[in-house]
Amino acid sequence: MSLAKTENASMGREAITFLASRLRQIGIFIALLVIVILFQVLTNGRLLTAGNVANIIVQNSYILILAIGMVMIIIAGHIDLSVGSVAAFVGAMSGVMVVQWGLPWWLGIIASLLIGALVGAWQGFWVAVVGIPAFIVTLAGMLVFRGLTQIVLGNTQITPFPAEYRQLGGGYVFPQLFPAATSPAEWITVGLGAFALIMFVASQVRGRIKRVRLGLESEPMPWFAVKVGFGAALIVYVTYLLGLADGSRGTPVVLVVLGLLVVAYTIVTNRSVFGRHVYAVGGNRHAADLSGIKSRRIDFYLFVNMGVLAALAGLVFTGRLNSAGPGAGNLFELDAIAAAFIGGAAVQGGVGTVVGAITGGLIMGVLNNGMSLLGVGTDYQQFIKGMVLLLAVAFDVYNKRRTRSR
Repeated sequence: MSLAKTENASMGREAITFLASRLRQIGIFIALLVIVILFQVLTNGRLLTAGNVANIIVQNSYILILAIGMVMIIIAGHIDLSVGSVAAFVGAMSGVMVVQWGLPWWLGIIASLLIGALVGAWQGFWVAVVGIPAFIVTLAGMLVFRGLTQIVLGNTQITPFPAEYRQLGGGYVFPQLFPAATSPAEWITVGLGAFALIMFVASQVRGRIKRVRLGLESEPMPWFAVKVGFGAALIVYVTYLLGLADGSRGTPVVLVVLGLLVVAYTIVTNRSVFGRHVYAVGGNRHAADLSGIKSRRIDFYLFVNMGVLAALAGLVFTGRLNSAGPGAGNLFELDAIAAAFIGGAAVQGGVGTVVGAITGGLIMGVLNNGMSLLGVGTDYQQFIKGMVLLLAVAFDVYNKRRTRSR
């Protein structure tokens, strides 16, 4: 009996030590959970209704897309202040091509993504080749592309867009295959949820087995079980809300796009040579150069990637509003930067994850939605969001100081 108690105590100490070492990453998920529960109580259950959850996803989708690219830029030690203006410019160009020129909607989307890549290459050239700091280059880009947006549109808006184009920003995947009187279930959503659940559990288990085989596993088994169980429960609950709950309309198209982006970029950052080089450059650029990493090439491709994601965010936003206007994308860059930092990215670079950035974006989205449901004014909303960002960065600085002192 005493041996069992000793083993349990040892496992408990191991779990506590592990949680303390991962406090920054784990803390954001706990913060999101606390915020969701708080607003669910304060709004008398209105936050987690099927329609409202879908609205949270759709309304924040373009910020989450930008946050994926922004966290990679920040990991490499840069910043991009131009993404909102680039999104507005690409949305305006897509309106010109699809609505005014009459191009097919799919061709307009492809051309818009190519424009985003060219914009990213333009900014990447000044950062990687000329050597101008990214802060200055993208600050200039914010002004340049905002001005180009106004030149393209003038003081008018381009609308309406084709129905197929609008699906990207506000459409649903085969909404309500069955009439509500026959069956309230959205079986496509249930199938997608089941697929996501299987892939999530399989990837987590396979990754742990591989780390154990290589002797790299430091995560206690109880915590691993809790993490996988919580993730699985979250997938099941979201699937229920979007597919089976009263008022569900199915899976938003942009949620599928986001899911694919998160999986793809998580693989790139965690398992590819390019991803390892991004972290190396952000951690110590001089050491990365000495080790043979072409840091300038990494910077260039990061900004090309950011340009494509900013273009995609602009298409989603334009499709959701069914309009391309000169004021689109206003302050998008600040929301994306806030999502990355709240999600665990370090100001000095070298630290951050795609999942963390998505979690940070969801924290901002739930805060916005919950406060709107409570009737909180936009002035107080801005104040609260600013304090959340400040506290998140302060917590990151505190963790770094504590680690150094140890």
